[in-house]
Amino acid sequence: MQVIINIDVPDVDRAEDSYEEALGLQKVRRLFGGRLAEMTLDGQVFHILPKGDGTAASAAGPARSYVRHWTPLHLDFVVLDLDAAVHRAVQAGAVLERPIAAHVWGRIAGFADPFGHGFCLIELTDAGYGAVAG
Repeated sequence: MQVIINIDVPDVDRAEDSYEEALGLQKVRRLFGGRLAEMTLDGQVFHILPKGDGTAASAAGPARSYVRHWTPLHLDFVVLDLDAAVHRAVQAGAVLERPIAAHVWGRIAGFADPFGHGFCLIELTDAGYGAVAG
């Protein structure tokens, strides 16, 4: 089974550049007449979908809004150098919402991308999540 992560944005070109610069996603190709951007990160496929602000997100839900929002589903990106990754993300337009915090398993920083989606950057210790397993 393959999982494709879909990210709705109002500006595919800007998102493609931002995710490349901030998170290291690689541009692969454009689909559907160039409207959808396909990107990858370590073999994981991301589809950046053009969905305008105010359009219906589902038949039962509210309209899309690209102001800061939260969803129970978000992405964590594990990086080798958190300080450098935080700098790159901010330079690419992400908003640092939770500064770097240290834990027994590693360090973490929380962000909103330029379209209001939340994500975290994580730098694991050698023990990683094994430090809290059990």
